[in-house]
Amino acid sequence: MLAVAVVLGALYVAGVRRLARRGRRWPAGRVVAFGSGVVVLGATQFVPESSFSWHMAQHILLGMAAPVLLALGAPLTLALQASSRAATTTLLRVLHSRVVTTLTHPIAGWALFGGTLVAFYLSPLFPLSLEHTWLHALVHVHFVVVGCLFLWPLVGVDALPRPLPHGGRLLAVLVAVPFHAFLGVALLTASSPLAPHVYPSMGDQHAAAGALWASGELLTLVVAGIVFAQWWAADQRAALRSDRRLSPSPP
Repeated sequence: MLAVAVVLGALYVAGVRRLARRGRRWPAGRVVAFGSGVVVLGATQFVPESSFSWHMAQHILLGMAAPVLLALGAPLTLALQASSRAATTTLLRVLHSRVVTTLTHPIAGWALFGGTLVAFYLSPLFPLSLEHTWLHALVHVHFVVVGCLFLWPLVGVDALPRPLPHGGRLLAVLVAVPFHAFLGVALLTASSPLAPHVYPSMGDQHAAAGALWASGELLTLVVAGIVFAQWWAADQRAALRSDRRLSPSPP
């Protein structure tokens, strides 16, 4: 994740500088948001995995916090504006491909985000990932990717092939809440530790369950607030355009 963070940060800075050389200014707020997401990604490398609760905190940062911040940085829009014409054409072709269109569909993102989260912790995959470094790294990449697939269509500034109305975005946020609640209850009511050879303490597992449940509720509030703010801003822009059309032209 540290290497991924460095590469993403370098590419983003290169794009902003290229736009600056063309005389175009990239919004500072997007730079701050994306930079914060990169910092979160890199910081997960230094989160201790000495307990289940710390391990859960690491996954929360990877799958929830980082994707939201990266999405608010509008990296795809930056790539389209800063790339050459040939690279822009290729990127647009990829973004409008059937695979990307399917994966960015709200239902697909919802199923991947919540379904794989439940499947990971309630299957032998979780203890296996603690035994094999390559699998552990792959799981971390997976959390980031599915978090982006679910959250970018909801809070992202980038124009996706199939944009979701703001009301639909709020609904998608709400229907994701049961995943965290179900998994939290499952971890709290489990009769034995999920990974007894690494995390044998049931109290530690209960703390991890509480952290997951609370973070799911917090994510709902944060994402809903972002969607409401974007919805309000979109309505204001639409009202301004309507006023301009209706206002009489000067003589």
